[in-house]
Amino acid sequence: MVKAVIFDMDGLILDTEKLLVKYWCQAANEAGFPMQREHALNIRSLHRRFAIPYLQGLFGEDFDYVKIRNRRMELMTEALAENGLELKNGVRELLAFLKEQGIPAAIATATDLERTKDYLGRVGIFEQFDRIVCATMVEYGKPKPDIYLYAAQQLGLQPCECMALEDSPNGVRSAASAGCVTVMVPDLTQPDEELGALIYAKADSLTDVIGIIQRT
Repeated sequence: MVKAVIFDMDGLILDTEKLLVKYWCQAANEAGFPMQREHALNIRSLHRRFAIPYLQGLFGEDFDYVKIRNRRMELMTEALAENGLELKNGVRELLAFLKEQGIPAAIATATDLERTKDYLGRVGIFEQFDRIVCATMVEYGKPKPDIYLYAAQQLGLQPCECMALEDSPNGVRSAASAGCVTVMVPDLTQPDEELGALIYAKADSLTDVIGIIQRT
C-alpha cells in the first residue's frame, strides 16, 4: 500500500475546472481575443511561464496574460460567492479512508496558498491535509515535476512511495515525471494514448481510488 496520497485540487477535489474554463474564455473574449474551450482546457494547471508563451503564440504578443487572468479570477470569485463551491464525488469518503488507514494526505496545486486555504476551509476539509504545496513554492509549476518532488519531500517520502491523484493532462505529466504512482480521475479530459502510458490507473471517481490504493 502507498505511504501517502497527494491530491490536485481544482477539478479533482473541487468542481471548479468548468468555471476556470468558462471564465478564461469570457475574460479573453472581453479583451478581444477569440479564446475557445480547447485553448482553456490546455492551460489547466499550467504554470504561467508556460501558459504565457502558449497563449501569446495563439493570440499574439498583445495578449495580456496578467490582466486577463485577473479578470478571470474576478469573474470566478463572483460566481463562487453566489453559488458556493462543489465537492467532487467521493472526496469525503476517500479522506475518511486515508485517516482510518493512517495514510497522510497532501495537496499539490497550481492555486496560490491563500485561495487554497480559503477554498478547502469553505468546504470543511482543510484540516484533513498534512501538507499544502502550491506552485508558488517551487521554481517550476506543472507540468514540470517540481511540485510533486517538493510535496514528497515535505512528507518525508520518496515520490515512488506517494500516489498522486490528478484530473488534467498537465497534472498527470507533472506527477508522472516526478516518479509518483499516478492515478488519473478525469474531469473534463479523458486520458489519450500518451497519458495512458503515464498513469498507473484511471478511476471514474475518488471513491474508486480506495480500491486502487488497497490493490497497490
